[in-house]
Amino acid sequence: MNSDELPIPDQTPDTGAVLPELKLPDRIADLTEQAQTLQREIESLAMIRDELQAQVSQTQTAIGRVVQQNLSDLEQRRQTLQVSIEQLERRQERIRNEMKSSFAGSSQEIAIRVQSFKDYLVGSLQDLAIAAEQLELPTVQPEPQPVPIQTATEPEAVSPNFAESAFQEEARKIRSVIDQFRNQPDYYGPVWKLRRTFEPVHAERVSNWFFKQGGRGAVRTMGSRLQNILVASASTSILYNLYRDRLRVLVLANSPERLGEWRRGLQDCLGVTRSDFGSDRAISLFEAPEQLALKAERLDKDGFLPLLVVDETEEVIHLALLQFPLLLAFAPSPQQMIQQPPLY
Repeated sequence: MNSDELPIPDQTPDTGAVLPELKLPDRIADLTEQAQTLQREIESLAMIRDELQAQVSQTQTAIGRVVQQNLSDLEQRRQTLQVSIEQLERRQERIRNEMKSSFAGSSQEIAIRVQSFKDYLVGSLQDLAIAAEQLELPTVQPEPQPVPIQTATEPEAVSPNFAESAFQEEARKIRSVIDQFRNQPDYYGPVWKLRRTFEPVHAERVSNWFFKQGGRGAVRTMGSRLQNILVASASTSILYNLYRDRLRVLVLANSPERLGEWRRGLQDCLGVTRSDFGSDRAISLFEAPEQLALKAERLDKDGFLPLLVVDETEEVIHLALLQFPLLLAFAPSPQQMIQQPPLY
């Protein structure tokens, strides 16, 4: 056979070669349907993805709001706690200042609370002994009592003078009580009895006022109002021991704050309560000397014995106060007197 001649194909039909050509459209249709199915699945998955992304975004937003709210609550609580801490610190500082400025002997409070029962009995027996002495007084010659002043021209005739011989019994009792205050303090004694540590410097002020000034004059300040209140409380306790319910204490200070210190100090030193303070009670507080003088005059007419106590901040003594037999004024220190007018 010549190489240039091509073979003539067989004209006999081949059924095996025709069959694949007849199934091709069906396969194309199947592939198209599968492609469409995959496309729908892709779109479905894309929708699910978008929904999940939206849910994640919403969850993140919700978590952010919760975290922000919790942070705000925590910040508010922190600020509240900070304010509470500052208040407690200020309160602690006030308590420390009050402890530093308290009366002499206040540091002994813990030791006082553990005192033995024997010491308490000794103090009680001493009170009974003093009460027994007072019960025996009517059996002897009556003691001269201070007579209320009728006129301002003769104050010396009715003023109690504890240095005179006629008042030797009172002087003995006063010295006895002062010694008891110094040597045997009773921190849980009855009302109107001194409940604080009584130092020699306090005893000197009280003794001079009773025996050198006759219960009527000015004593040098102790340097602080609390110490002055201690001296006034001791004098009041002694006078109450002598005159009982006849005694009325009238305190003069020129501001409510200072009167508040006097009230708290007298409560602390004498065991009195708020019910003992008032215009018709045993202790009265005044800011003006005129009001105090009017009250003292009414008490004098009613048979009471007014004790006038003047705070050291009063620059002058009102003349109307000089008519009464019992006057305890606290004079400022020499350094203050250089810049202030003297007491009249």
